[in-house]
Amino acid sequence: MNYFLTYTVYVLILSVLMGLSTWKLFKKLGYSPLFAFIPFYNYFIILKETKHPKWWALLSYLPIIGPIMMSVFHVYLMKKFGKSLFQHQLLTVILPFIYMASVNYSKEVELEDENELFLTDEEKNAKKKDSFIGSITFAVVFATIIHTFITQPFGIPTGSMERTLLVGDFLFVNKWSYGYRLPMRPLAIPFLQGTIFDAGEKGNPKDDPKSYVDGVKLPYERLLQFNKPQRNDIVVFNYPQDSVHTAIDRKDPYVKRCVAAAGDVFEMRAGRLFVNNKPEVVLGDQEVQHAYTVNTGSQLDIPSLYNRLGFLPVHEEQTDKGFKYTFQGLTDKTAADIKVLPNVIDMTESVLPKGVASIQYKVNADKTAYTKSIDTTQSIFPVNKPWNPDWYGPLRIPKKGDVVAINKETLPMYQWIISEYEHNSLEKKNDKIFINGKEASQYTIKQDYFMMVGDNRDASLDARFFGFVPEENIVGKPMFTWMSVQGAFADASSTYQAPKKIRWERMFKATNTGEANKTSYWWIAAMILILFFGWEYFMKLFGKKKKTEED
Repeated sequence: MNYFLTYTVYVLILSVLMGLSTWKLFKKLGYSPLFAFIPFYNYFIILKETKHPKWWALLSYLPIIGPIMMSVFHVYLMKKFGKSLFQHQLLTVILPFIYMASVNYSKEVELEDENELFLTDEEKNAKKKDSFIGSITFAVVFATIIHTFITQPFGIPTGSMERTLLVGDFLFVNKWSYGYRLPMRPLAIPFLQGTIFDAGEKGNPKDDPKSYVDGVKLPYERLLQFNKPQRNDIVVFNYPQDSVHTAIDRKDPYVKRCVAAAGDVFEMRAGRLFVNNKPEVVLGDQEVQHAYTVNTGSQLDIPSLYNRLGFLPVHEEQTDKGFKYTFQGLTDKTAADIKVLPNVIDMTESVLPKGVASIQYKVNADKTAYTKSIDTTQSIFPVNKPWNPDWYGPLRIPKKGDVVAINKETLPMYQWIISEYEHNSLEKKNDKIFINGKEASQYTIKQDYFMMVGDNRDASLDARFFGFVPEENIVGKPMFTWMSVQGAFADASSTYQAPKKIRWERMFKATNTGEANKTSYWWIAAMILILFFGWEYFMKLFGKKKKTEED
């Protein structure tokens, strides 16, 4: 309910600003000045008077779409009073309530005569141009509605989900799979996730221009949540420990498999995954993969191997005895094919030893000194356990209602939950822990959490590194692959880059079925295109017919 209360406050503030800056204009239009203060109805009147579809008024206060539509409606109103020059429109969009107020309280402002019989050719051309711009604007708004409220496209830039989702797959994600998460930053540029552009490696990501206004915020709320992520679901979620964006729905999107749900126990044993003390269930569209180190007497023909074996990220290094290759994501079959090559000397699976913690090391510029660094995004989670990606756990995934002990040993596991995900104040004083100012020895979990891990486990930055994924970070399920381009993204970890080509066989196939041979839904895409262009043709034909009857 907090979401809708906050939303209502924003709507009332905007309605008061609208009323204060336009009430005289409404009076000149022949309406009560009080109507300028009534949410939705004020824009309904503007659309009625400017001869635009009146139902557009329903879009006026929606998150993300509302600001766009308001700007359009304000421009319509200003044109009604003769403010149709570019500078007038620009001021209306940039300083809406200030500029409209200056017009509202001006003594000279009068309604413009729009009788088409008295319009000049120049004015008629300008009207046609406005109609065209209006059509483009509404097309953008329609796409924004789909993007914001129904489905969102995502690309796969890394090989963490090979061979289920390939590098260069482009997906549509169903935002209603686990209930619709309402937008938390309602004032934002459409289609952009977190930033307008990236400054690159030299700049600080925190300084990149944001695509949203962080000061205008709404709390987390989810509508019609009939289910939650289940074990084996492929899930899109916002990266929990994104330090650049404070808005949950603006954090970087990740896609992984939910290997353990709230209440499950997750464990890795020598690179093999176990849940609740049982080996993982490998679905039809999954292939178990591991990393291998291969020593050869001469150079391997990697391009030829890639063409024959498919996905093959590899790092090549020349040694005194020949070449050393570090492969990621080899299946049992591809590993066997490589092992029998005549120039292979030896081949071993890369498995870290048990009991050795995974810690990242920083190196100085001249590569003479190394510094141990505990980094919560790159080191194993939690940082005080002697775990690594191959030997991990057992770890119980927190569930809503769990009462967990809070002490020096358990705090690294739960501190992000307490302070960041469930928004409490957390302090440590004199070896004591304080939550919201009170000394605490236990804590009750407020939401469900999930363990998200990539199918290509040895090439995946996943929950083993950044920890539990909160329920509030869940976006939805990928529905289908609408485009797949091999070589669309460069692989920094691989010496060899895959050649670019379109994978036609993957297009319009569902992603979350678990089946090895997925059904193609290209006919749905064809139907949508036929309906779209057919509807446009029908509306044009209907418009011409109506005009002929009127003449």
